[in-house]
Amino acid sequence: MKACIALEDGTVFEGVSFTGRGETTGEIVFNTGMSGYQELLSDPSYKGQIVAMTYPLIGNYGINEEDMESGRVQVEAFIAREYCPFPSNYRSTGTLAELLQKYGVLGIEGVDTRALTRHIRTVGAMKGIVSTEDLDHASLVAKAKKSPGLVGRDLVREVTCPEPYVWTDRGPQPGTAFAGATPGPYKVVAIDYGLKYNQLRLLAERGCQVQVVPCHTDADTILGLNPDGIFLSNGPGDPAGIPGVIDTIRALLGKKPIFGICLGNQLLGLAYGGKTYKLKFGHRGINQPVKDLTTGKVEITSQNHGFCLDMATLDPTEVELTHINLNDDSVEGIRHRRFPAFSVQYHPENAPGPHDAIYLFDRFVDAMK
Repeated sequence: MKACIALEDGTVFEGVSFTGRGETTGEIVFNTGMSGYQELLSDPSYKGQIVAMTYPLIGNYGINEEDMESGRVQVEAFIAREYCPFPSNYRSTGTLAELLQKYGVLGIEGVDTRALTRHIRTVGAMKGIVSTEDLDHASLVAKAKKSPGLVGRDLVREVTCPEPYVWTDRGPQPGTAFAGATPGPYKVVAIDYGLKYNQLRLLAERGCQVQVVPCHTDADTILGLNPDGIFLSNGPGDPAGIPGVIDTIRALLGKKPIFGICLGNQLLGLAYGGKTYKLKFGHRGINQPVKDLTTGKVEITSQNHGFCLDMATLDPTEVELTHINLNDDSVEGIRHRRFPAFSVQYHPENAPGPHDAIYLFDRFVDAMK
């Protein structure tokens, strides 16, 4: 079934749908990972985005329940050069097309993803539309221009958990006050801005009972759970477009150790009084080089973000730069000089990606001891 991809600047690409009919809008971005498409698809940080894979063959190892990083597919649409309909892997329980169809998400193949990626790298990530229903180029470009985009938009409310839950050996279970959580000496409250399950798995492996709360939970409620530490998760969209959460984080500073990842890093920076800005085409992949300025070591990291902290807007007497991106020198990690709070812009929990930065979870546990 023929499909068209139109960008707001008037550029149009053609392909075919391998999941059926449909039409959707979103910010069109690219991911450079050679594998990990299922974890990517289920990462809530991709809410509001149409993702194109730079690796040309996608779907060859199928899908399975264990590799889901949230309760559903989160991307708006998925673009590949070539889709493999006959996967071969001992863990596979189904096809990529079946997963996308289950959640009503368009999958498009036959697209010149190299040309699409080069265009986004040159011009920047932008609003777009994917459709099998409307193939008129002018009509699609007009729709793309009218779509909402990401700047100033609160996407976190669309992906956060509706009710609190605890993390157990069987996965998420409804509950509060750590009742039934995986046993351990440390109690962690994780604020869900769009978290990935592997973050909770890694905390549990380190002896943490984990209580997950929705993004709108206030500071008094969080502190009333008497945690040993507070975890700020990743999530989608513009950190400046999420009302209320900055005040909550400010009220938590200095009360308990805080560890933030990705959007959690940006929100901590805003709570410190800093500002964020939109990157030209973002960092999305599993091969981003980051230098830890506190140790001098270089890590290869998994990343997925389109916004970044502006270090020039943070007070250097209060906030220390701890990590930088070696491709563009952007901020990849900060820590507060007075409060026990630190954060990184990348995804140390991998899933998918390298394990170079798992030590950060150990650093969080050490802060709680």
